Amino acid sequence: MAGEWREQMADGAGAARTPTRGRVFTRGLYVLWTAIRTEPGPFGLAMFGAVLHATVTVGSASVLGYITSEIILPSLRAGDTTAAALWTAAGLLLGVGVLKATGLAFRRLFAGLMQYRMQAHYRRRVSHTFLRLPLAWHHRHPTGQLLSNAGSDVEAAWQPLAPLPMAIGTAYMLVIAAASMLITDLVLALVGFLVFPAIALLNYVYQHRLSPLATRAQALRARVSEVAHESFDGALVVKTLGREDAETERFTAAASRLRDAQIKVGRVRGMFDPVMEALPNLGVLVVLLVGVLRIEGGAMTPGELVQFAFLFTLLAFPIRSFGWILGDLPRAVVGWDRMQAVLTARGSTAYGTARLPAGQAPGGVAVTAEGVTFGYEDGYRDASGADRDGISAGDLGGGPDPGEGGTGPRTTVLHGVDLAIPPGRTVAIVGPTGAGKSTLASLLLRLVDPDSGTLRYDGTDLRELAKGEISRTAALVPQTTFVFDDTVRENIALGAPATDGEIWTALRLAHADAFVRALPDGLDSRLGERGTSLSGGQRQRIALARALVRRPRLLVLDDATSAVDPQVEEHILTGLRRADLAATVVVIAYRRSTIALADEVVYLEGGRVVATGTHDELTERVEGYRRLVTAYQRDEEQRAAEAAAGLRTEPTDVEESEAVA
Repeated sequence: MAGEWREQMADGAGAARTPTRGRVFTRGLYVLWTAIRTEPGPFGLAMFGAVLHATVTVGSASVLGYITSEIILPSLRAGDTTAAALWTAAGLLLGVGVLKATGLAFRRLFAGLMQYRMQAHYRRRVSHTFLRLPLAWHHRHPTGQLLSNAGSDVEAAWQPLAPLPMAIGTAYMLVIAAASMLITDLVLALVGFLVFPAIALLNYVYQHRLSPLATRAQALRARVSEVAHESFDGALVVKTLGREDAETERFTAAASRLRDAQIKVGRVRGMFDPVMEALPNLGVLVVLLVGVLRIEGGAMTPGELVQFAFLFTLLAFPIRSFGWILGDLPRAVVGWDRMQAVLTARGSTAYGTARLPAGQAPGGVAVTAEGVTFGYEDGYRDASGADRDGISAGDLGGGPDPGEGGTGPRTTVLHGVDLAIPPGRTVAIVGPTGAGKSTLASLLLRLVDPDSGTLRYDGTDLRELAKGEISRTAALVPQTTFVFDDTVRENIALGAPATDGEIWTALRLAHADAFVRALPDGLDSRLGERGTSLSGGQRQRIALARALVRRPRLLVLDDATSAVDPQVEEHILTGLRRADLAATVVVIAYRRSTIALADEVVYLEGGRVVATGTHDELTERVEGYRRLVTAYQRDEEQRAAEAAAGLRTEPTDVEESEAVA
């Protein structure tokens, strides 16, 4: 089974696929065997309880037969009984009950422990893999899909573990009950065993019908999670644009598809479970009819028939427990496949062993880019190869994620970019929307690797640097800032060994110290989810302080002060130039005031470096640059004029800061 699974994984390039209908059972057994190997202790204790419960349950048939033959029937014939006989019967039944309860407690407790441990273990593995995989992989998989991988997929994969010890224990009970039945009466045993071919046929039909339905339902769960996450994450946009009804309809459509898929699964299970319940009961009726005839013929006694009928009713419970396992296996295999699509995903960032010599460039790190080209993959696939409607590739036929192997269609964003930034310099990257500025920022921090070309710090290829070397050397302040639901101190330190003095220094450089001091608890003030208690400019300055407290040798600001008042922005950038930061600064900028502070300007257009030089030089000789900067300047002047005339009523970031103070 293990070899079969590895062949499938190798064949599919690590992507989840719909379980082949004929292999659901064997693949499901492999998933269960993985759990047994991982948690042998809890499984062994659960099996002890299951075997104890099964043994005592089968033994209770002999107890009932003994009580019937030796106590009940003699009492009925004599019309009287003794206290000793009653105490004997009560003691036997009580002993059986205590032993069964002990076995049941062990079985349920440790089966649940095993299940929850496996869920926790694989949630940690999936989450760790998310953090290990490069940003390019995350570009291909939406957040809602990843939440589903770490949530419902993990839960589905280990759902059969709860009834597993019971099923194995009852299989043992089935064997010893069948042996006891054969010893008690061979003819009745052969009649009763006719139920098993019917069960095998029923299971085959059930697996054939349920597997594709379970696969689709699991993919649609991920789609519902994705839509919900997008709606909640974009609550501000939804509210301000009055899109509540549209988002509700979008979620309703996804939820309705999931509902319909779940109903189809429920219908199949709804037909399967009653038939599984009915077959053993029909068998009991047949056994009783044949048994009465055999009693009349003198082939067996009433006590033996009671014992046999009880043993046969025990067969119904193993059959039902097998039904629970078989019912959960298709969904478990689908959940396992979707987890494995993450856990076996290729694209982890490879690191070298090179270190950047300290003090080689005291004014910052020298950055060079040679022939850098980069493109994003088009389209969307979730980790199971499903499209946005949750339909698996090939209409439930599976198939690799086109993003995993890098073979999908791509949109090239950067074309042969060359840069040479001396240490300690401030360089502004300017260009129209879609020019590739933010992509270049990601490449400079090695959040993604270029398709071709080389990026270097102080002459060392970024791919040759040891793990952690880039994060110790460079810091990025992205245009979309993220603030954690934590204190100001923890949001800025974020695991760095920074003292309060260093944090306040970083806040002063980011011009954030005034509003932080005005908060109720200063550095200990909690900022709320995503920093909802702060303005956009305040969040950007918190993010800037987070980068500055690490004293990077390369600081990349990706439009990181767009929500800050121009005067405050100028103070921040001027302070960065004057401070003893020993940093090279790369600023993705739009405002003329920001660009003017740079030593050099790089103008991007269509993913290519069109020109480099000072602001004045590019204004003179590059028409596109002149139009772009002039347009932004006119917009700023218009905003300033409207504010002076009282036509703009929203507060600036400076006014917000002064109001807080």
